[in-house]
Amino acid sequence: MQDYRDLAQKNGITLLETGNCQFCGANTTRNIHECLEIFNLGFQFLDYSKKENHRYRFLSVDAHTLQHPEIHGRWSNHFHLTRQHLMFAYNVVWNYDLSPRLSDYLNVYKKGDPNEFLNPPEVLERGNITTTHIIHNSKNEAECQQLVEGWGMEVYQSWNKHHHLVDHIAKGFINSGQFITQR
Repeated sequence: MQDYRDLAQKNGITLLETGNCQFCGANTTRNIHECLEIFNLGFQFLDYSKKENHRYRFLSVDAHTLQHPEIHGRWSNHFHLTRQHLMFAYNVVWNYDLSPRLSDYLNVYKKGDPNEFLNPPEVLERGNITTTHIIHNSKNEAECQQLVEGWGMEVYQSWNKHHHLVDHIAKGFINSGQFITQR
């Protein structure tokens, strides 16, 4: 996996060193670098080793990635928005086995239109909830879960112009034979 600095440079983005996160607006002092650090450390009330918190892990990864697409690979938008769509629109109970299967499905899918691109919403218009909002406003596991759920939904809704496309991808994935879930 490439470093986020390399991907930003590849995408023609200059990363700022100070101030609020230049992509999501999180109340940081070291810009995207601190926003990523907060995200990578996880949220204090969520124990991701507990199966009941896996949903919140996936939602937070998708939300953060889609709020910061400039520091990720181009096809990651397809993956993360499709996974959100499967969880929100189809109530899929996501598990760790499904992520590589979706990735494999997208590898085949993108051969059909290798130039397809999901244009992100404008910077700072990808949902109001951010990493700092979650760490400063959750006082227990239930509040943290609720905030992460809201964060995921806000970011998902901000990408609504692509919901028809990811619905097509989601249906293809469900019908591909790679979609097998254990409930």
